[in-house]
Amino acid sequence: MKPSLKILFLCHGNICRSPMAEFVMKDLVRREGRTDIEVESAALHTDEIGNDIHPGTRAKLREKGIPFAPRAAWLLTAAKAREYDFLIGMDAYNIADLKRLVYPEDRPKIHRLLGFAGQARDIADPWYTGNFDATYDDVAEGCAALLKSLA
Repeated sequence: MKPSLKILFLCHGNICRSPMAEFVMKDLVRREGRTDIEVESAALHTDEIGNDIHPGTRAKLREKGIPFAPRAAWLLTAAKAREYDFLIGMDAYNIADLKRLVYPEDRPKIHRLLGFAGQARDIADPWYTGNFDATYDDVAEGCAALLKSLA
């Protein structure tokens, strides 16, 4: 069955927050038995292209029992953004980057992850904060609220 909804999580480099959201969401989708949702993640900047998930993110996913697989960070393009129903950033900078990057008609697809949980705040980047616990808590809250909104 072809997915009817395609979600793309985005952050600066695609090694911390967006892959965390990707695998948290995939786990939630699997647990709900949803086969109609496809989830991926990508970068908005070239800093980490080709790199795998940050060790701190891997450790947090392992701790929470969330399956993940090796992957390589990749850079979103306007053409690729067309393929998704949701373009979900982690912070105000991601949202600004997305609005500049995508075609004007794709801007309605742009959302901040915590917006689904009724919050207008950013998910802090653990690359800078070192706090993967706080990032995970926010990502998990946002993903759960997103999935609920798709019910």
